[in-house]
Amino acid sequence: MKYNELDLIRQKSRKRSGRGISAGRGKTAGRGTKGQRSRTGSGKRPGFEGGQNPLLQRIPKLPGFRSIRPKAENVYTGQLDLISGTTIDNFTLHDAGLISSPYVKVKLITKGKITKKKSIKLQAASQSAIAAVQKAGGSFSETPQVKRTKKTKEKV
Repeated sequence: MKYNELDLIRQKSRKRSGRGISAGRGKTAGRGTKGQRSRTGSGKRPGFEGGQNPLLQRIPKLPGFRSIRPKAENVYTGQLDLISGTTIDNFTLHDAGLISSPYVKVKLITKGKITKKKSIKLQAASQSAIAAVQKAGGSFSETPQVKRTKKTKEKV
């Protein structure tokens, strides 16, 4: 017998459920007896676990969970005098070895004294750190986080 020589019969008519006991699928209509899925309108939202705390809500409460948001790196006011130059931004802090990368968020915190006049351009600073910088004659301005530049592929 070959595939193209098969005699095709039209599809079997579907079984009508809930049409009496003699129909073969009557009374409970294949839903079983009692319970959540036997009722009409028994659809449940995705992730529902019968009233138990769902997996998506349990994950942050499990041990070892860490937030995916990167934390800001801290720079202290006492470290600013060590940097040469009058303007301080992410790139000068990275060159001085105080932060891991020039593309991270940086916050200035009070710890130590600042004596030299500096103009600071960072993402955040504590109120007391801003006051210490201004007392030394400098200024603080908040700038957005530095984004990496996308590399473009050259066509040959």
